[in-house]
Amino acid sequence: MYYFLILLAAAYLIGSIPFGLVVARLMGGPDPRESGSRNIGAANVYRLLGRNAGAFTLFGDIMKGTVPVFLARCGLPGLDGWHEAAVAAVGLAAVCGHIWPLYLRFSGGKAVATSFGVLLVISPLAAATLAGLYGLAFKRWRTSSVASLIAAWMAPLAVGLLGNPKVYLLLSGILSGLILWRHQENIIRLCRGEEPELAAGELRSPPPGTSEQDG
Repeated sequence: MYYFLILLAAAYLIGSIPFGLVVARLMGGPDPRESGSRNIGAANVYRLLGRNAGAFTLFGDIMKGTVPVFLARCGLPGLDGWHEAAVAAVGLAAVCGHIWPLYLRFSGGKAVATSFGVLLVISPLAAATLAGLYGLAFKRWRTSSVASLIAAWMAPLAVGLLGNPKVYLLLSGILSGLILWRHQENIIRLCRGEEPELAAGELRSPPPGTSEQDG
């Protein structure tokens, strides 16, 4: 039990690591909180600093979900029937760390990449299916938020249809709800036809109140 509580806290702290900000500083770029869409996720870092910076940020955000959940799934002892629930709790803690990071005054990203990292461990086939769905949607609309919303909407269905434990289905539903909630502004702009496509090298600031970070 003590190991579980320690891992739960560690998952939140790992999830709080602002990889977008770290990558931007290491590469000598502008602060993503003050440039572009003013968010620290992979989409904004990609716009500001290009493909490599966006890829590093994306990888880091995915690992924030993957590493704690992998440790929980392989290393949590003595929980018997509660093991899957404990793994799900660790995954949720990592995602909460990304959304409400301790290091950035609880103002973080939209949890798409970190949620994917969680699913990559608890249901690799579902994660692969959702990644393919994201890719197809992005190819069709060239808009990161549209692809993210479609993948998030379909996540519980993918996890459920593949015969995963009910607690993982519940977790996927919670993660899906969090992602959709964090994309409220994007949904409004999509309805207005104002959501921008994803393109690198756009250093200009958007209109006040806009956001396209999907990390």
